[in-house]
Amino acid sequence: MNRGLYSAVSAMLANLARQSVLTHNIANLDTPGFKQLTLSLQDFMSVPVASQAGAQQRTPVHQSEGLIRLLNMTEPSAVGSLGLGVETAPERTDFTGGSLAFTGQPLDLAIQGNGFFRLSTPEGERFTRDGRLSRDVDGRLVSVDGYALLDANGNEILLPDGIPTVTPEGEIIVNGATIATLELTVFEDPSSELERGEGNCFLALSQPTGTDRGTIHQGYLEDSNANLVELMTRMVAVGRAYEAAQQLVKVQDELLGKAISTLARI
Repeated sequence: MNRGLYSAVSAMLANLARQSVLTHNIANLDTPGFKQLTLSLQDFMSVPVASQAGAQQRTPVHQSEGLIRLLNMTEPSAVGSLGLGVETAPERTDFTGGSLAFTGQPLDLAIQGNGFFRLSTPEGERFTRDGRLSRDVDGRLVSVDGYALLDANGNEILLPDGIPTVTPEGEIIVNGATIATLELTVFEDPSSELERGEGNCFLALSQPTGTDRGTIHQGYLEDSNANLVELMTRMVAVGRAYEAAQQLVKVQDELLGKAISTLARI
């Protein structure tokens, strides 16, 4: 195995994956409630490295093993390990809250805190921080993807004609009457309790365990928690790392070609 070549190629593949994640984050900079993905690297495999220097002589157990031969042999001593390349760790979602942007629209809602809006979809319940809501033709309060928003009792919310008012506690008031109370679901550790689904939604892997639901701000939307300057800085660094690994592949290939040509002459 050409360990140098393998390590360089694995670095190229890992940086391609990192670039893909960064591109996804950049593409969603303007998506309300978007939570950026993070991707780290880890050792693919390590092998032990031993040295004959300072090694201890082995004592033969049986004379049949060849006494003279065994006395001249030494046991190698371990000096550490050698990495055989890198690989990407599983993607993780950064659930840090984004800043709130004022829109003035009565059905734009932002959550300040740890809660998630609860949605009813054909595949089951989903959770989101995207507060771009609207009233569909049936009068239901729905998300930007057309999924019905659920109230505290797990029911769809029907909006009558009129301009709604939403309190920080989630009460929806239309024409002076309380229509429903929004359900804000809280997960104690969303990074382990939620799985990214289609669009800007998440699937729950366990029952919600959190209690600090946060507050709702009407006429606001939560910005993406991705930062353009930080993402572009990382993109440049990943590009340079990829180019460096690519250059190492060329060097290893040239060395391998010289070795083959030298052995052929011998």
